[in-house]
Amino acid sequence: MISIHNEPQPTDLGDVRVANRAVVLRHVRLHAPCSRADIAARTGLNKATVSSLVSELIDQRLVRETGLTENRVGRPATMLVLDGEPYAALGLQISADELVAVAIDLGGNRLLTWRRAFAAAAAPPTETMRALAALTRRAIGRVSAQGRTVLGLTVGVPGLVDPTGAVPLATALGWRDVPVAADLRAALRQPSFAVGVDTVANLAALAEQRHGTYAGSTDLVHLTGGITVGAGIIAAGRLLRGGRGFAGEISHLCLDPTGPPCRCGRRGCLTALVGLPAVVRRLLPDTADDDNPLTDYLPELTRIVALARQGDPTVLGGLAETGRQVGRGAAILADLLNPQVVVLGDHLATLAPWLLPAARSELAARSHAPHAGGCQLDASTLTTAAALGGATAALATVEAGRPPALT
Repeated sequence: MISIHNEPQPTDLGDVRVANRAVVLRHVRLHAPCSRADIAARTGLNKATVSSLVSELIDQRLVRETGLTENRVGRPATMLVLDGEPYAALGLQISADELVAVAIDLGGNRLLTWRRAFAAAAAPPTETMRALAALTRRAIGRVSAQGRTVLGLTVGVPGLVDPTGAVPLATALGWRDVPVAADLRAALRQPSFAVGVDTVANLAALAEQRHGTYAGSTDLVHLTGGITVGAGIIAAGRLLRGGRGFAGEISHLCLDPTGPPCRCGRRGCLTALVGLPAVVRRLLPDTADDDNPLTDYLPELTRIVALARQGDPTVLGGLAETGRQVGRGAAILADLLNPQVVVLGDHLATLAPWLLPAARSELAARSHAPHAGGCQLDASTLTTAAALGGATAALATVEAGRPPALT
């Protein structure tokens, strides 16, 4: 699976050219516009090696020259920036009530963002996979019509994902043992590009680490919202996956053994306290209808925001209690992982103006280290973060120094 790595370094072991190509490409992404001499000076590669690698990257249309700059000592230098115009990467996201597709170019610029209402929590996995494949084919068609080649795609799922791209359990969707990667590859007729699968929390964390307010943070946790709650963990610059890829599964962390029942069969889980269905039930009791369960939570979320802005005391009190539970969960993460920041996503970000005061107070009160070990608690500014992270993950092969084949 794909993860964020620390700055690549020149190496004398293994495939030296691949490793050094990754060094150059990453340097251009982070420091463009820059010259060949800049790259050599900052990376430690010799000028001849840099010149050769840059020529390859220009031929692959991953890097392009932008002209000369006079603002330097000595002769004017030809500056370099990322190109990648012929390429695109796709990210897909399965949520309880919608499917999302995002395409980006090599520089992370969005080429498309599509959201399709779909009640995945109420549909059988086969139906969801058909809908996902149809959305994927449309996205591939759109970027292909722009003259771009798809480098890869990654799907985010709100559940456990194993190294084969299968989902052994997704409680929020009612899934068990769904071979998502294999099914999607088959539906796309075994495409030439890689098809990956990861948790929505992991992919959202990748998006935050690359594109969010705290981009570049080496120790970061993204708390996803929605029908369930998950944690994507960046530790020392890498995704923390655990022995079998199941790290970050905090949705069923028990905060209150006497609390409300959870879909997993236990009581007082984090999801049962702060997941979107739990928040809606608590703040909008008139929506409870066992005969017609909700499948689209956006109208209710919009209604909660409107009531909060109007100062509705019941809603404000419920949001403060939700914030306290979020803070309790964040305090556990702060003590275990000592991240620089815990970022709230999805509905937790939407409700952050009313959640954060209580959540931050609870984090400070319950963390063992002084001042929560320096951990900040904030809201994400990204939309469709998991799909964006999926597209970012799909670029990993190129960013690792293995360009696509020339056509």
